[in-house]
Amino acid sequence: MLTLRPNIRGTRRLAAALLAGGALLAPAASFADTTITAVMHSSLRVLDPVITTAHITRDHAYMIYDVLTAVDENFQPQPQMADWTVSDDKLTYTFTLRDGLKFHDGAPVTATDVVASLERWGKRDSGGQMIFDVTASLTAADDKTVVWTLASPFPPLLNVISKQSALPPFIMPARIAATSPDETITEYVGSGPFVFNTDAYEPGVSATYDKFEDYVPRDEPPSWMAGGKVVNVDHVVWTTMPDNLTAINALANGEIDYIEQIQVDLKPILDASPDVTVEMRDPLGYVTIGRPNFLYPPFDNKKVRQAALLALSQEDVLATMMGSPEYYTICGAIFGCGTPLADETGSEPITSGAHPDEARALLEEAGYDGTPVVLMQPTDVVSLTNQPVVAAQALRNAGFNVDMQAMDWQSVVQRRAQQSPPDEGGWNLFFTNWMIPEISDPLINVMVNGRGDDAWFGWPDDPEIEALRSDFAQAPDDAARKAAASKIQAHVMDNVNYIHLGEYAMPQARRDVIDNMIQSPVPVFWNITKDGE
Repeated sequence: MLTLRPNIRGTRRLAAALLAGGALLAPAASFADTTITAVMHSSLRVLDPVITTAHITRDHAYMIYDVLTAVDENFQPQPQMADWTVSDDKLTYTFTLRDGLKFHDGAPVTATDVVASLERWGKRDSGGQMIFDVTASLTAADDKTVVWTLASPFPPLLNVISKQSALPPFIMPARIAATSPDETITEYVGSGPFVFNTDAYEPGVSATYDKFEDYVPRDEPPSWMAGGKVVNVDHVVWTTMPDNLTAINALANGEIDYIEQIQVDLKPILDASPDVTVEMRDPLGYVTIGRPNFLYPPFDNKKVRQAALLALSQEDVLATMMGSPEYYTICGAIFGCGTPLADETGSEPITSGAHPDEARALLEEAGYDGTPVVLMQPTDVVSLTNQPVVAAQALRNAGFNVDMQAMDWQSVVQRRAQQSPPDEGGWNLFFTNWMIPEISDPLINVMVNGRGDDAWFGWPDDPEIEALRSDFAQAPDDAARKAAASKIQAHVMDNVNYIHLGEYAMPQARRDVIDNMIQSPVPVFWNITKDGE
């Protein structure tokens, strides 16, 4: 942790419009009571946590929704909205809702709401799909009791529904959860610790969350997404600043309170700011990856995907992203280096540097005809701006015809969900990042889903990996799970379900008036306190 102390006093100009680094600082809402003003890693435009895995949408969902169960900092499922029991034959899971659960519109949370939310989630989530494959029934026995009955045991059920990220099963009113998972919800009512202020919401500019006065937190101390979610402030405002230098200057000047991601080469600017703390929120870090589109040429051809992997280098990508090796690690394990399932089988082509000559030869063998690779390049997220640029040059060096198209990240998020041909508004390749906990096993890692149209964006139809995932889910012990995961690792590297580009860590920054932040991979705003100015 690096602690820096600027001499900041005076009134915060929350509604100021600043021009710095070529980017306009969006005006934030102004409140007389306690408000935290934060710059998140991306603007917020997509509000439905089921139709996207975008982290900013997940972060939004944790503000306003709650979950049945949640993992603590030891990766153990804990009660959140409900306690549970499991039958001796491991086929029946009974969840009992705790007292005091209420939606933001005043209605009580019922078991019917839970069932509808789980069913919608289960149609889109990678692990949820596997649970529903073996589900005999999911019913509301009464207003507070959910009974989930399986046709055959699914040992990781609690781990899957308790996961911290990708697609957690957020609970919403049944009338909203009845929306098709292929359509976006239009009402944002949860039972979580904050209420989404729809009147103050400006898509892509700012989002405002107000304390939910009727929220009843659990009694346990907070631990990641588990435990008591105690809100100590009245409002949280996310304001968009695409330029990191603008955000850093605003933090140093007391205009904002928190920045989720600090561009490493700009961090020294904060050395003269003694009232600011720069730190690592997440000790586990992230992975960065490239995802090809399996539906269209050229990446519907396995040899072309293999050529793309050979063309790229983890070192080149990570060094450009982060600058200093202090913040990145060459790692060939798709489930994360240092995790229980870590295995680097088959990763040497991507961890040992670029191999343009081998990639070019493989392209020739594949009969590549120069079909353009439409590569989406986000320009407004610190941790995503460099990968496309490095990759585009590496792919060109290997003989690919690359059409790199610049856009903001939320445009990427929306476009990557489209199955249109690349020359009709679709795409061939994009890059994104994941927290280590959300890729650490085959049931959580959505990129190893091989269910075609029901898979994650890119839509691989891969029965072999689905069989391997089933083997993992039914494995009787840790050794069998490790063996199944190793086979999935080898398959992903050979089939190139995605291009694993290594691990990195991104610092955050906050004014020292902000304290008691939970060291969770997901940034959360409960438990935080803010001292007076």
